[in-house]
Amino acid sequence: MSYNLLKGKKGLIFGALNEQSIAWKVAQRAVEEGAQIVLTNTPVSIRMGTINQLAQQTGSIVIPADATSVPDLENLIEKSMEHFGGKFDFILHSIGMSPNVRKGRTYDDLDYDFLAKTLDISAISFHKVIQVARKKDALNNWGSIVALTYIAAQRTLYGYNDMADAKALLESIARSFGYIYGREKQVRINTVSQSPTPTTAGSGVMGLNDLMDFADRMSPLGNATAEDCANYVLTLFSDLTRKVTMQNLYNDGGFSNMGMSARAMKTYGKGMEYRDIKHDK
Repeated sequence: MSYNLLKGKKGLIFGALNEQSIAWKVAQRAVEEGAQIVLTNTPVSIRMGTINQLAQQTGSIVIPADATSVPDLENLIEKSMEHFGGKFDFILHSIGMSPNVRKGRTYDDLDYDFLAKTLDISAISFHKVIQVARKKDALNNWGSIVALTYIAAQRTLYGYNDMADAKALLESIARSFGYIYGREKQVRINTVSQSPTPTTAGSGVMGLNDLMDFADRMSPLGNATAEDCANYVLTLFSDLTRKVTMQNLYNDGGFSNMGMSARAMKTYGKGMEYRDIKHDK
């Protein structure tokens, strides 16, 4: 169902790779709600994924850019403004990757060159995107910038590794730049902390299936899907949330406020029974 939430708005979406991507769902829903969009990803990701199919579906264009490269971002912003015929209204940052996770390096045995890449790709790229957009005066007043994050920025979750550090930095950037951009242009900047989601990037996290099962058992509403996240992000792009900025907003079925649920306790109890049986033997 469409509510015309984004009728007349224009936006730039980073990170759509394939149908599992949250950015992919956001792009589809943004167009359904009346927006025009530009899609972007790295040249390698464009070759590996199916983003060109999404562009055809949504009537949008794809402009390759490495979000860690300021010259690439400058070219991206300039070409997006040319395509739109001027300023635009929203940006989605849906970018994250850890070489340490991919290579199986645990948090107590990090490769520091890999860590630098994790932070640059997953967090500092957010600062670069905002800084370039601001210097180019690319966003209309009351525009909106959203980045996707995860609760591991606040709580230790086994296996999330150095991505937790990257997400903590990402959220800090949203607050710091949210003040500056909000004061000057009323541009609001927020992060959405999503339930664990089986995206291409998320699948590299150690024990993702178990983490998803645990989160689902803990959350009174269950895990939020990629589609749920897309719908939430659209509200932050819309005029309905003009006074919401510098916030980390949870879209996780209530997980972030839970201590222990009955479903999780029941599963834990079964594990204890199994342990006791083995001990008795």
